[in-house]
Amino acid sequence: MQRIVIFGATSAIAAACARRWNALGANLFLVGRDTPRLETLAEDLRVRGGGSKVAVASADLADTSGHDALFDAAEAALGGIDVVLIAHGTLPDQAACEASLDTAMEAIQVNALSYVSLLTLAANRLEAKGDGVICAISSVAGDRGRKSNYVYGAAKGMVSLFLGGLRNRLADKGVAVVTIKPGFVDTPMTASFDKGGLLWASADTVAKGIVSAVKRRADVVYLPGFWWLIMFIIRHIPERIFKRLSL
Repeated sequence: MQRIVIFGATSAIAAACARRWNALGANLFLVGRDTPRLETLAEDLRVRGGGSKVAVASADLADTSGHDALFDAAEAALGGIDVVLIAHGTLPDQAACEASLDTAMEAIQVNALSYVSLLTLAANRLEAKGDGVICAISSVAGDRGRKSNYVYGAAKGMVSLFLGGLRNRLADKGVAVVTIKPGFVDTPMTASFDKGGLLWASADTVAKGIVSAVKRRADVVYLPGFWWLIMFIIRHIPERIFKRLSL
């Protein structure tokens, strides 16, 4: 039975992953900021899971000072860690970030620097163990800076680059590092968006892809898969043209 730690467990995608892993019999350690939602999710999983262990810890993951203690608690609750999923984050308002450096830096802290902290701790622990999977949610927004969301995109670009370096470092250590790059996902975080068209996916569709990617110990996965082609085209538009586009 796998022992899985999920950071940001109450997010729509992470909760869907938890339900899928729970159905497969995994033991889970769930970390989230919203304590009532976290407890509700955990109780639902316990009812569904037929004996699988589900433990929880409440934490604001933007505060990196508590990250090491969360890994200690997870190892104590589960008897070890096989898989780490990092799935927390915010979708900042670009205009607000442009108007306030503090707002921009808060977005970078939550969406990038807190990931660096968790990824470093996870890497060191699984490397010492000699096995495991680290999976983190980045975004297609990190593939190229666009004026509509470049603060968020910069944060996710940092996460993707960090994951790439970590994957290179751990390739011969028995530890897989999986980068997940979702496109448009229908979640509470995107509630204000117009969700017409074929590019939007459900949180459960993305979760299914994540669970599969972790099982396969994949490298970089775009979800749904057609986003690989979309972002390939966007990345290769010449800068002299791209800078004139409204994206």
